Amino acid sequence: MLRTHTCGELRISDTGNRVTLCGWVQRSRDLGGMTFIDLRDRYGLTQLAFNMETNPVICEAARKLGREYVIKIQGIVKERESKNAKMPTGDIEIIVDEVEVLNIASTPPFTIEDQTDGGDDLRMKYRYLDLRRNNVRANLELRHRMAIETRNYLDKQNFLEVETPVLIKSTPEGARDFVVPSRMNQGQFYALPQSPQTFKQLLMVAGFDRYYQIVKCFRDEDLRADRQPEFTQIDCEMSFIEREDILNTFEGLVRHLFKTVKGIDLGELPRMSYADAMKYYGCDKPDTRFEMRFCEMNDLVKGKGFKVFDDAELVVGICAKGCSEYTRKQTDELTDFVKKPQVGANGLVYAKIGADGSIKSSVDKFYDPEVLKKWAEAMGAEPGDLLLILAGEANKTRKALSELRLEMGTRLGLRNKDNFQCLWVLDFPLLEYGEEVGRWFAMHHPFTSPLAEDIALLESNPGKVRANAYDMVINGVEVGGGSIRIFNKDLQKKMFRILGFSDEDAQAQFGFLMNAFEFGAPPHGGIAFGFDRLCSLFGGAEGIRDFIAFPKNNSGRDVMIDAPSVIHAEQLKELGIDVKGEISRGCLIAE
Repeated sequence: MLRTHTCGELRISDTGNRVTLCGWVQRSRDLGGMTFIDLRDRYGLTQLAFNMETNPVICEAARKLGREYVIKIQGIVKERESKNAKMPTGDIEIIVDEVEVLNIASTPPFTIEDQTDGGDDLRMKYRYLDLRRNNVRANLELRHRMAIETRNYLDKQNFLEVETPVLIKSTPEGARDFVVPSRMNQGQFYALPQSPQTFKQLLMVAGFDRYYQIVKCFRDEDLRADRQPEFTQIDCEMSFIEREDILNTFEGLVRHLFKTVKGIDLGELPRMSYADAMKYYGCDKPDTRFEMRFCEMNDLVKGKGFKVFDDAELVVGICAKGCSEYTRKQTDELTDFVKKPQVGANGLVYAKIGADGSIKSSVDKFYDPEVLKKWAEAMGAEPGDLLLILAGEANKTRKALSELRLEMGTRLGLRNKDNFQCLWVLDFPLLEYGEEVGRWFAMHHPFTSPLAEDIALLESNPGKVRANAYDMVINGVEVGGGSIRIFNKDLQKKMFRILGFSDEDAQAQFGFLMNAFEFGAPPHGGIAFGFDRLCSLFGGAEGIRDFIAFPKNNSGRDVMIDAPSVIHAEQLKELGIDVKGEISRGCLIAE
């Protein structure tokens, strides 16, 4: 090794020892008689001291070292006169007597500090420099720890890690596939997996009753802060189980991660039905760090001459505790917020409950104080509270009020990133109807089993069938989801028919799985956690990019290596793709 120690491990007990360190020059300070350099590596910082009086040659050499030069030094560990309590190595410094430049460096395009002056685009272009920053490196160290602890837990639960193929068959359901042309089978394409779903079910048929994989998946969809075209899942499947077994096993995984990585004891996780989540929070991933539950008010508000309420399918409100002193400007801001296109409400009605219990609303001319008092009672409101009410088409109004609830939670400081509230959401609808194409679609995927008591409704009322499915939600973010699978071939065929597959289509797309079911498929189910998203939650971040070593931007581009990019005409020809844009076999057109 070129070094005897790292830049993060020396302590006061090492005083007097001769050491060799290697690293990057973080910063230097020339004080005339002394020059000080902070040397950085992955493990931390160590202060180097160069004395002009005792060693002028070495001191002069130190003064010529630029930021991010890679150097090797030797010297004696000494107790610092002016200690730095903010640095683990802040009690010592190295009196340097030898310095070797291992490599010079150009001036970096941004400062490599925790608080950098580099914007997102610049840091992504020079991601290898951004990764030198302490906070970004700490994110990847957290990711590493999460992966290690996940494997530790699942190994102790007798799960077997199995790798599944990356080049697979494209299927029409779900998000768009990334496709890969085949040179040896020209005119045909592989797809990159959106998940290992069918392969993990085949592993259950094969008798591997507890499978997991920390696996890369790919979806060609529009991106947001918490989405990437390639992402990582903790993918799991179990045989000979019921839903309760899945919930207990993976609730155990989440508790284990919080305990070992964050030092937090979660306790038992609450459960909520999809129907209750939509009724009381307006979304299927409620943030339960604060209450502010919905109160449906149709019976209290209709028939009083206020057309907005009388014509609405749903009138629903929330109670914002302690907000009755909101000014007109503040309530106008909330009205503007709900009218944003991405929120979608037409307006906002509010009522303020004064300290004396009196109620003043924005619709006083339609509702007398006694009626307003009933509003307050229905919402559990107290003096000093503010009632916020929306009306309109039911689903649209619930969605808008959900956004308003989160906005109020943020304004009131109720969404503390260090307060973790987890829950299971259960019993999702199995199917949703696509009006534009006139057919049913699977809410989860075509292999999700309906609840046993709802199977009889598949033919008569598919929209009422509940899925034997479950999502893990943490702080209003869905971090994982799964289901008990269909393992009976007749029920699977019925599901395909409801989804509009002909027998020929089903055989062409999923025949390999259906054929496997002919040879004895066990009852099975599974779950997948979004690993990047889970890491960002543990790290207290909004997005996932800083927990991925080399992420893509919002356009799906890697600006560091400039990908995707045009490929050479000879490569296209080898793949059977004519340079003019036509597949040589004439069956496809390449844009």
